[in-house]
Amino acid sequence: MADFLNSLVGSIDPYMLQIFVNVGIAIVLALGLNVITGLTGQLSLGHAAFMSIGAFTSAMVTIKTGLPFVANLAVTGVVTAIVAAMIGFPILRLTGDYLAICTLGFAEIVKVFFLNFEPTNKALGLTVPPAKTAIPMPIYVWVVAIFAIVLVTFVQNSRFGRALKAIREDEIAADAMGINTARYKIQAFALGSFLAGIGGGLYAHFLSYINPSDFGFLKSVDILAMVVLGGLGSVPGAVIGSSILASAPEFLRFMSQYRMLVYGALLVFLMVFRPNGLLGGVNLTDLLLRAIGKKPTSKG
Repeated sequence: MADFLNSLVGSIDPYMLQIFVNVGIAIVLALGLNVITGLTGQLSLGHAAFMSIGAFTSAMVTIKTGLPFVANLAVTGVVTAIVAAMIGFPILRLTGDYLAICTLGFAEIVKVFFLNFEPTNKALGLTVPPAKTAIPMPIYVWVVAIFAIVLVTFVQNSRFGRALKAIREDEIAADAMGINTARYKIQAFALGSFLAGIGGGLYAHFLSYINPSDFGFLKSVDILAMVVLGGLGSVPGAVIGSSILASAPEFLRFMSQYRMLVYGALLVFLMVFRPNGLLGGVNLTDLLLRAIGKKPTSKG
């Protein structure tokens, strides 16, 4: 089976294979943020920080222990979730733009930490040895992406997911109905960061090199754009949004220096005419208005 998969991967054009893997990793990252922002309504601008924690943790686990990649990703996800829970306990008392600013500040702290952390080679970055996998890494990435889709779909349709939606729509009313909003928000933050950490581990081992500068503010914005484009709170939307935004810059490469201009214009066009995302969902403006206690503007 492994030989067949290796030959299958080997038959694919390397450039297309890289796009294929980038899309898979983007899906995992977008689904993680969708739990935090789409389902729970907590606007986070620091998702790349948890991706970087996962990337460097996974790389160091491989270097120091040589664990099989399944165990490596499990450890990576748990470590990232624990960090998220510790950070989430104080900052999730805030809402709206205050929470967004806190997560942005945390992301910058994490970036500066890794830029000065000796074991991960500071600003020079870290070379990541190959992961111990029974199947090729591109196939592995998509196995994890499918796992993330199934997991988030299950969460969304569960009692836990319904509680998160109640918090998103009206946190005060949810609390009045007996929902422990603080606990649910921390759990959602940890779950979303768990997926971000796993995505970071996949990213590190596929590229074989990571640098703290790869996980800056713009990376967090990219992930948020994927979720908003597809539709906040929509699992299929997160999948489609991440697939489009992860692959669009490459497919627009023929336009040379204008490709990012066209990419940005397309994104603005979609956000103006489809503010709820391609597959519907929560309007980002309404989400912010709810967070600061004002009435949403849209009828849906």
